[in-house]
Amino acid sequence: MAQRYGTGYRTLLTGGAGFVGSHLCDALLARGGEVVAVDNFVTGSRQNVAHLADEPRFTLVEADVAEGLPVSGHFDAVLHFASPASPTDFEKLAFEVMKVNSAGTFHSLDVAREQGARFVLASTSEAYGDPEVHPQPESYRGNVNPIGPRAVYDEAKRFAEAATAGYRRIYGVDTGIVRIFNTYGPRMRPDDGRAIPTFASQALAGAPITVHGTGAQTRSICYVSDLVDGILAMLDSDQPGPINLGSEHELTMRELAETIVELAGSGSTISYLPRPTDDPELRRPDLTRARELLGFAPSVGPAEGLRRTLNWFTETVRGTTATL
Repeated sequence: MAQRYGTGYRTLLTGGAGFVGSHLCDALLARGGEVVAVDNFVTGSRQNVAHLADEPRFTLVEADVAEGLPVSGHFDAVLHFASPASPTDFEKLAFEVMKVNSAGTFHSLDVAREQGARFVLASTSEAYGDPEVHPQPESYRGNVNPIGPRAVYDEAKRFAEAATAGYRRIYGVDTGIVRIFNTYGPRMRPDDGRAIPTFASQALAGAPITVHGTGAQTRSICYVSDLVDGILAMLDSDQPGPINLGSEHELTMRELAETIVELAGSGSTISYLPRPTDDPELRRPDLTRARELLGFAPSVGPAEGLRRTLNWFTETVRGTTATL
């Protein structure tokens, strides 16, 4: 995929101080572009972008995109990545999740429409709910409980997709939708609530690893640098999507816990908790469209990616720089 957005291009990135957003800031700046990142720090962190404080092509704006976007100047691209995204957030920040994916999506789309900018929406594999088709192709419409505890995120993202498709169809905005599958890597919150940061924090502390259900449910985990490559390929393309981005490395939650314990050299044992309501049984993307349309080819396997992630958590949780 030929690079379109680099030197001389200016990008507006909502959620720019978040886990994925901060890595996108790095990648866009590495291309020579200018980045204006917007974040309200509900789940994002200033620390994630602290290393960019002296970068003249980087601007950090504290604002809630659900209330508006207090930015100025021309933008060539708008990437809407603002949203709490972990299961613990769905309960604590339910209405914030819905607002940022509804009003926040409209505000972001309006900037793209006014500027004639390329717009990319961060959607999610949660749009498929607890899937009855495996692996999940983009043509699958999902199995979502619209009134369940995960609906505040699942349905909010499905609404954001509908809004994005509507702006393309009605207003001619150059939009693209990526459906992001389970992603991990440095800068995840240790108390995020998702499996990998939870297991990593527990293993490094020598605490029991808490696996839900029997641990037979699966996820396909993608290292963050691979995901960023896919997002940038989508940005550079003229594809509307939705296009799945993730990894085909599918493993059970029990296997994931055991791998993290082994890589961490931990003595942690595994304990089992009840399964959360509507927790998906299986999750793996069909990456056919991503490969054919974007040239997407994840290269970081689970062992290497988890080792890098654990090294980062070691520094963060233990305050050391030991290499695992």
